[in-house]
Amino acid sequence: MTQRRITTVTSLGVAQTLAWASSYYLPAILAPTMARDLGVSTSTVFAGFSVALVVSAILGPAAGKAIDRYGGRPVLAANSLVFATGLIALALAQRPLGLFAGWILLGMAMSAGLYEAAFAALVYLYGRDARSAITGITLIAGFASTVGWPLTTWLELQWGWRGACLAWAALHLLVALPLNWHLPNKPHAPAAAADLPAMHKPGKIVTAPAAVSQDATRTAVLLAIAFAVTWFISTAMAAHLPRLLQAHGVPLATALVFAGLVGPAQVAGRLLEYGLLRNIHPLVSARLAGIMHTLGAAAFLVFGVPAGAVFTLLHGAGNGVLTIAKGTLPLALFGTRDYGMRQSLLMVPARFAQASAPYLFGVAIDRFGVGALWFSATLGLLGFAALMLLRTPAAPKHQLHA
Repeated sequence: MTQRRITTVTSLGVAQTLAWASSYYLPAILAPTMARDLGVSTSTVFAGFSVALVVSAILGPAAGKAIDRYGGRPVLAANSLVFATGLIALALAQRPLGLFAGWILLGMAMSAGLYEAAFAALVYLYGRDARSAITGITLIAGFASTVGWPLTTWLELQWGWRGACLAWAALHLLVALPLNWHLPNKPHAPAAAADLPAMHKPGKIVTAPAAVSQDATRTAVLLAIAFAVTWFISTAMAAHLPRLLQAHGVPLATALVFAGLVGPAQVAGRLLEYGLLRNIHPLVSARLAGIMHTLGAAAFLVFGVPAGAVFTLLHGAGNGVLTIAKGTLPLALFGTRDYGMRQSLLMVPARFAQASAPYLFGVAIDRFGVGALWFSATLGLLGFAALMLLRTPAAPKHQLHA
């Protein structure tokens, strides 16, 4: 990477870490005290979080379209203000209505402020050369929970949950906003300029690759299935992994250690993608990652406690690579034209799956104990099958007409 690209990736990675830590990973720490203070159940707080995910799913395509048209800098910078507003609204909530209003605002921010938006911003800048940059920001933001959970805990201990929300709002205004505002907003790589949609090339018409026009609907449906399955499993494990491990006889202390392996395994998987797998088609690496949860789950179900670490490591590594795949696969299979809107549309089912995962998988554990893992393992097979049914297109050839 050039120095300029490294600066861009680092800035986006830090801003993404703040965005994830102050939204997606926030309720895991603050939900119990928020619920007690507002006189509602913890599940009500998580219901607000689910509403935020639904809002982000609905508004995501519009955010992607805006980045396709105007670039990432204005959208991401403005969205830092939306994040701050949502967190302030959450801090000021006195009743359930205020709680849900805060989460709705945070859902608006999440629609244009998490990985999908960052990936679209990078594709706008670097075109088909964005793969390494996409991997780079996921390597940095992969530590969002590692940084966010302890920091949120400390902020809550110092100033309560309202003070913690206000502190995260201040970080968006003082750190994320300047980082996003100083991103480049003009494609500065030859590959990116060659791949820009027609709207960015006056007097030029860029035709879509033949493989895209022939199989677009089939490819989109299979990708949407794979992403929805992946994010259902990922969110379900994030919410219930220690409890799931305990249901199969793993002691609490050991379950927490095993669950703690997921984060490092995710980063290891992304490093593998950045190094060994960077020269192969992203569909191949996605297929390898897509089967890992199922293999780990099967090992844990068959061999019990001794295979608990194997399960969490395989799940984490697979999830780490698949996070990158949701950015690189649409780029490889469809090209750069209208990337932001298309990628956001592909993620709509995944957002709804995320919203339902904590509740549905929790019910499954209540009813079936560790047997709920058969459910996620089967879903993993479904996602793997969808990836296997995708066809690797020939290298696209763009035709330019003056």
